[in-house]
Amino acid sequence: MGLRFRPVDTSFYDLFTESANHLVKGADLLAEMLSEGADPVDVGQRMRDAEHAADETTHAIVKRVNSTFVTPFDREDIYSLASGLDDVMDMMDEVVDMILIYEVKELPAGLSNQVEVLQRCAELTSAAMPNLRSMQSLDEYWIEINRLENAGDKNHRRILAHLFSGELKTIEVLKLKDIVESLEDAIDAFEKVANIVEQIAVKES
Repeated sequence: MGLRFRPVDTSFYDLFTESANHLVKGADLLAEMLSEGADPVDVGQRMRDAEHAADETTHAIVKRVNSTFVTPFDREDIYSLASGLDDVMDMMDEVVDMILIYEVKELPAGLSNQVEVLQRCAELTSAAMPNLRSMQSLDEYWIEINRLENAGDKNHRRILAHLFSGELKTIEVLKLKDIVESLEDAIDAFEKVANIVEQIAVKES
């Protein structure tokens, strides 16, 4: 009797795209949180809802891996990518939450540049996920993410220099430094996702 192979479950690609789309929404909410006239409580609640929706997608991916015989690429890589995408959302949610609970009224001007970097990273990641199906046009994605991460590093150093310039009260510096570091962590997390995608593409090529 000949061997019969089950078809590869392609729904993973849709789930990764859905997961990345949550990041676009999260980055937009983060930008709204920093905008003039924003309602922090309202934005915070919508961010929590978005983070919960992202968690549900992550759980769906994990459940799919555990119940699927043939996966489109290594199970370990699927777990890593799902976890990496989830980490980005968690970090953006953390920033919004800190702005809310710290009751920060005025944020350093450079933070808007960091959020713009995050928004661009989210857009690129969302656009790249469907390309996992063909493993095509992904190199441009991770190269651009790396460039953005370098730009984020430069922004980060400038913001820290301003925080420690002596113009701000110590308590404000402590609050703002937490927020600034979390923004940097979120950008780094996007680069980690891009690195995972690169590893998958290399394995599958």
